[in-house]
Amino acid sequence: MDPGPGGPVPLSPTHVTHLAGVDTARAARVLNDIRSATLSGRPAPIAPRPVIEESWTRMLRGGVDPDHDFRSGLLAPEEVQRRRESTPLRHVLPVLREGLLSVADVAHHIMVVADEDGRVLWREGSSPVLRKADGTGFELGADWREDVVGTNGIGTPVVVRRPVQVFASEHFVRSQTSWTCTGAPIKDPRDGRLIGVVDVSGPLDTMHPATLAWVDSVAKLAESRLRELHLTTLERLRAVAAPVLARLSGRALVVDRDGWTAAVTGMPYTNRIALPKSLSPGRRWLPALGLCALEPLAGGWLIRAADEPEPQGVTRIVLDLAQPRRWTVTVSGGAGTWSHELSPRHAELLYLLALHRSGRSAAGLADDMFGDPGRTVTVRAEMSRVRRYLGAFLEHRPYRFCEDAEVEVLLPGRPSDLLPHSTAPAVLGARTDAETE
Repeated sequence: MDPGPGGPVPLSPTHVTHLAGVDTARAARVLNDIRSATLSGRPAPIAPRPVIEESWTRMLRGGVDPDHDFRSGLLAPEEVQRRRESTPLRHVLPVLREGLLSVADVAHHIMVVADEDGRVLWREGSSPVLRKADGTGFELGADWREDVVGTNGIGTPVVVRRPVQVFASEHFVRSQTSWTCTGAPIKDPRDGRLIGVVDVSGPLDTMHPATLAWVDSVAKLAESRLRELHLTTLERLRAVAAPVLARLSGRALVVDRDGWTAAVTGMPYTNRIALPKSLSPGRRWLPALGLCALEPLAGGWLIRAADEPEPQGVTRIVLDLAQPRRWTVTVSGGAGTWSHELSPRHAELLYLLALHRSGRSAAGLADDMFGDPGRTVTVRAEMSRVRRYLGAFLEHRPYRFCEDAEVEVLLPGRPSDLLPHSTAPAVLGARTDAETE
């Protein structure tokens, strides 16, 4: 387009994004003209940015309505909580908050964290903007997949697997065009798998093109944090594995719950072993190793080649509550012995399960812990964490120690020293019963 002598500088897609940082009103008008022309089939004054044009093409091909915001229902609060507790994103929330929230709140933005399905799991930031966000569907549990709500700062990064900034009328659906959203994918550094998206959103006049680099850099910091956590977890597992593997003469390795290798003996090192989704102790066929014997360790599995002798012995679980502030669970089996230090909450839960060898339901444990059988979500979340290191030694429905294990509880000399921090009704009752004996 030739502006003629003294006319305005012609715009390109790149110029429009920079224009948004200095003249948001003009940028909004230009983007609206581009959107209107493109969606009506008329020649646009300039072409949309490639990432936007490609997204719009997907939307038109998929039949998304640009003039009506249709979306699936919100996830139930219980499902949002379940997803929060199971996603690796929970480990990097402090990194995201530290890197984004202080600036976002001052600049009247909000931070939104969604999982790999585009479901909003957390949203924080400017209170007035959060209230406005309710009207655009930026609610907990909302579905922001691109093929559901059109081009946007959550769903589009999920599709293209790279950071995307969507200015105003670059959104495909009209109801979202007063916002600008900047989203960056967060990937599992171990295998590159997408685990979620972090997005910073706000009204167009509060956004700047540099936001894209800012959000992307914080997403990269989150991935670095996940890498550090993975290496730390493997180091801890390696410390448990070393004495176990030292007693074995054949081929064996110890892996975490996802199959990442912590230590090997008698065989070449393999970075990862493909594990079935559901594992239990015993003999299993693994593609990389053939028939193997599996035994749970703290936070992982001991895998022995099936041509090696399988150690025999009854599993013994010792819950040591005798020390004032240092509680442990120790598991002794055919492959050796390992211990895990317990948090106060986990010490309470395992003590209660030791008292009730026949098992307790989630509601029963909630009543024991809080005097409120309705607090099952909290109990299930904590028991899920306990089972990460006790694995197959704990059953569920109801929760209980496995039947073939011997369970011993080491108690302090004075009943008043039994989990002295605890306010759980069942623990208080046990102390009282012991004092009156």
